[in-house]
Amino acid sequence: MCNHTPRCPDTQATDCCDAQVVADHRHDQGWCRLCNGVIRFDDGHYLTPDGLDHTIGLSA
Repeated sequence: MCNHTPRCPDTQATDCCDAQVVADHRHDQGWCRLCNGVIRFDDGHYLTPDGLDHTIGLSA
C-alpha cells in the first residue's frame, strides 16, 4: 500500500510511471521499481505487476 501524499497512481492509470521510486537501479542496471509495483526501464518500457509490457507514452 502506498503511504505517499498524494497517493501514487494505480498500475492501470495512464500516469502509472509517475509513482515514487522505491528501488533505484538506473545508474548501474537501467531500471527502477516504483511504489505501485511497476518496473520502469531507461529505454521507455515498463512492466506492470501482472507481467504486461508497456511503452511509456504509447497505448498498450
